[in-house]
Amino acid sequence: MSCCASSPPEITPSPILSPPTKTKRNILDNVKNDVGSILGGLGSAIPSYVASGVPNFFQDFPTGDKVQSSLGIDDDQVRALPTNVLNIPSYGNWTNEGWSLRFRGNVYKQPNTNESKLNDLANIFLIDTSVEKLPPDQAAQARNLTAEIFVLQQGHRNVSFSLVPAPTQGASGEQGGGGAVTPSGGSQIVDFPYETTDQGDFDAFVPIKSNGLADGNSTNQLQRLNVYTNGSEIGNATSFLVPPTGLTIISDIDDILRITKIYQPKEGLLNSFARPFVQWMNMPEIYANWSRSIPNFHFHYLTTTPEQVTRNYMDFIYKTYPGGSFDTRPLNFSDISATLSIRKFLLDKIFETYPKRKFILVADTSNSDVMRDYPKMVTDYPNQVQCIFLRNTSSTDSGDKFPYDTSGFKNLNQQLYMFFNVPDDLRHLDIANGQCYNTSIRQNLTFGYQGLPFGINTGNSKRNAATDLISGFSVFQNLIWAGFLALFAIL
Repeated sequence: MSCCASSPPEITPSPILSPPTKTKRNILDNVKNDVGSILGGLGSAIPSYVASGVPNFFQDFPTGDKVQSSLGIDDDQVRALPTNVLNIPSYGNWTNEGWSLRFRGNVYKQPNTNESKLNDLANIFLIDTSVEKLPPDQAAQARNLTAEIFVLQQGHRNVSFSLVPAPTQGASGEQGGGGAVTPSGGSQIVDFPYETTDQGDFDAFVPIKSNGLADGNSTNQLQRLNVYTNGSEIGNATSFLVPPTGLTIISDIDDILRITKIYQPKEGLLNSFARPFVQWMNMPEIYANWSRSIPNFHFHYLTTTPEQVTRNYMDFIYKTYPGGSFDTRPLNFSDISATLSIRKFLLDKIFETYPKRKFILVADTSNSDVMRDYPKMVTDYPNQVQCIFLRNTSSTDSGDKFPYDTSGFKNLNQQLYMFFNVPDDLRHLDIANGQCYNTSIRQNLTFGYQGLPFGINTGNSKRNAATDLISGFSVFQNLIWAGFLALFAIL
C-alpha cells in the first residue's frame, strides 16, 4: 500500500452469528431491602443494552470458526483472502526514554459474501422490519455493518507500521480541532513486538524514535502522526503524541454526540444499524468552540461499542467533531459483565498514562457504568478530574424511562460536575479554568435513584439511599412496583 495516501481509518469488522438474546422485562421478582441489591436485580432482568449503554445486538459476536462455518468457506478460500487491519486512532505519551505510541487494532480477513446472504444475516438484527423493506441507503448501510460483523479474525500474526507526519486532523481532512500540529519529523517504520491475540487484537505502547519530533518535555503542543499498516490496503489511522501536562476531554458518543436512543430497542437498533448517524442538537458547535478557544486541547472519544462495529462511529466523529484519539471495546471484553467493566478499564489506562494531565468527562445518564465510574475517577485520581458533564437524557427525551443512580456524586463538590439538558447549557462555561457548573441549570439531585415511576426519586443529602427506598415505598409499595413493571413492559 502507499504509505503517504490520506485514507480514512478502517474499523475492524467482526462477526455475529447467533440471533441476539432477547431478555424479558420481568423486573424484580422480589423487592430487596437496599438500593444495591435492587440495581443487581434490575441489571439481571433489564436487557443488557440498557444496563450498559450498549445495544443488545452488539453483544457476544461469534468469531473465527463460527463465522467461517456459517458462511460455508473452506480453509483454502480463507487462505486466498487478503489480510486487512483495523487501526484505531490512538495516543502516545512522553517517557524517560522518549515518545511511546500506543498501537491498537485488529487483524482480519473479509469474506466475499453476496448481497442475498448479507440480507439474510442483517435481518437477524432488525425488529419488525427487514433489509428488503428499508430505504436503499439504509439497506446498504445494514449490509455494510453486517459485513463488518462477519469477518475472520487472524490470531498469532505479526504487524508493522509506517509513521509519517499528519498534515490534517483525522480522516475528514479537518485542518483545525484538538490543537494538534503537524510535526517536522517522525517518519519511521515500527515493528509491533507481539503477535496478535487469538481474536486478532493488538494493543501495546511501543517506543518510537524521535526523528525530528519535538520532545514531550519541551512542548505543550499535541503532534499528529499518520499510522499506516504495512502490507494492507486498508488500516490507516491518525494518532496523537500528547504531552505530559494539559487538558484532555474524554467523551462518550451515544446519546451525547449522536442520537442513538439505546433505551428504545427498535429505535436504537435502527439508529445504529441502518440509519445515518445524526448529531445530537448543536453539540458539534460546543466542541468546535472548545477546540478553537482552548490551546492544545486533546479530544479522546471512548465508546464501549465493540471495535468491529465502530467504523461508522469514527467516520461520523471525523466529519462532525474535532479529530482525536479513540477507545473501543476489544474482542476479549465480550460478555455483559466485561461490558460493564470495560469503561473503567479504559479510563484507568488513559488516566495512568497521563498522571499530570487534567480531564473533562462527558457522557449521559443512560449508562449505568458512567454513573458509577465517573464519580469514582474523582476519588481514585485526586486533582485530575477538572469537570464532569452528564446529559440528563430523560429530561429531553420522554422515551427514556430507565432510572439512573446519582449516589456516587453525593460527596463531590457541586462545582466539579453538572447534569445538563441541552448543549447550550455548556456554552459559556470557562472549562479551561475549572468552571464546570452553570448555576442557572437546576440540578434537583437527591443522590439516589432518579427517574423511578410516578416521578419518585430516592435518596437525599442526609439519608442513605437504602433507607429512602424502604421508607419511600412503605405505604404504596405494591402499587409502585406494579407500575414499574407495567412501564418497562411497554417500552
